Amino acid sequence: MKDKGINVKPVDRIMKPFLRFIHKSSTSGIVLFASAFVAIILSNSPWSESFHHIWEIEFSIGFNGRMLSKSLHHWINDGLMAVFFFVVGLELKREIMAGELSTLSKAALPIAAAAGGMIFPALIYIFFNPEGDAASGWGIPMATDIAFALGILYLLGDRVPMTLKIFLTALAIADDIGAVLVIAFFYTSEIHFDSLLQAGGYLAVLTIANRIGIRNSIFYAVIGIGGVWLAFLLSGVHATIAAVLIAFTIPASVKVNEEYYSTELETLLQRFKDEEPNNVSLVTNEQLHIVEAIQNLSKKALTPLQQLEHTLHPFVSFVIMPLFALSNAGVSIDSTFFSNLTSPVAIGVFSGLLLGKFIGVMAVAMIFLKLGWARMPEGMTLLHLAGGAVLAGIGFTMSLFISELAFADELLIRQARIGILCASLLSSLAGYFIIRHACRGGKVI
Repeated sequence: MKDKGINVKPVDRIMKPFLRFIHKSSTSGIVLFASAFVAIILSNSPWSESFHHIWEIEFSIGFNGRMLSKSLHHWINDGLMAVFFFVVGLELKREIMAGELSTLSKAALPIAAAAGGMIFPALIYIFFNPEGDAASGWGIPMATDIAFALGILYLLGDRVPMTLKIFLTALAIADDIGAVLVIAFFYTSEIHFDSLLQAGGYLAVLTIANRIGIRNSIFYAVIGIGGVWLAFLLSGVHATIAAVLIAFTIPASVKVNEEYYSTELETLLQRFKDEEPNNVSLVTNEQLHIVEAIQNLSKKALTPLQQLEHTLHPFVSFVIMPLFALSNAGVSIDSTFFSNLTSPVAIGVFSGLLLGKFIGVMAVAMIFLKLGWARMPEGMTLLHLAGGAVLAGIGFTMSLFISELAFADELLIRQARIGILCASLLSSLAGYFIIRHACRGGKVI
């Protein structure tokens, strides 16, 4: 069957609703929430032991007698999450170059709010856990889960001012910068400077490659993974930092400008139209060459950074983050649940995310607005800002990740997970209803 010149097959009609669902802005947050929910259900089911055992299965890679063996849980947290941080790095570079962090006037309010939203949660956590092993968890309530937070906003639809979505995105991205720095400086094991020096050498190679015009993604993948990432893994500095640094070396310029692209594309399209059709399902050899020329031209008109971000985003959103949630969000609700919920670690994380984020974001934002150092984004009110500040308390992905780095004791990790999940759930609900009230009737109030 043909639909307006498109040869539509039965599989296309079957896949259409799935593709439409995947491309919705709220979908990644929904899938992430569903994965966490499944992890909790399975952790409290008759299959609980088998479910937890899956993540302890050992996987090894290597050659010539040199093997790197880790559990599936570690491969997800240290390997797949490096891809997540790579995409975060790509987003950071794009926002710094031409986005909401590109100018001081745009960046002032979200960066200031993000700083307040990191400092206050950490202080609240330290208040409840001033010493001992638990004290190292101060970084857990500092991070915002951008997928979850934006997913809640998009569930509210077009009633939400676009400026609020932009503000929360910029805040979460600035938050990510802080989280990456915290991981780099405070959550590393013993540092091996020889491996770190090797990583620096590989980064220099990638930087030079960018400067001289190498745009092949495979080149950056081979040097990045086989060189930078592996060297960081052996250095003691967490390997996810390598992913962010690699992202900053990816070229962010086009090979051909808009005018050249438009002119050449028109020429190629005209040649394609002028070519005599062969009246079969196959294209002619000349048409094949023209289509290949269009593909090559289009590739040169895009930046490798944006191509990679666009390509990897679905994989991160619908494979890596759900897998991370499945392997890290499982909490058993048993006789010890409520005693763990009232532990200093859980209370510190819970209070830091739910209250610390709100107080920090609002307090610092209000100071900057009152002093005239920043402006309230157009279409937003203080109630919108308050709702965004509450949504910033959804820690989830980053908070769960940092809890794995902060603690070696499984009990402390479990307590932190309980605090994260409870705070993220309440922040989601409270933020949703506050912003819904602010946008009542589709009007800004």
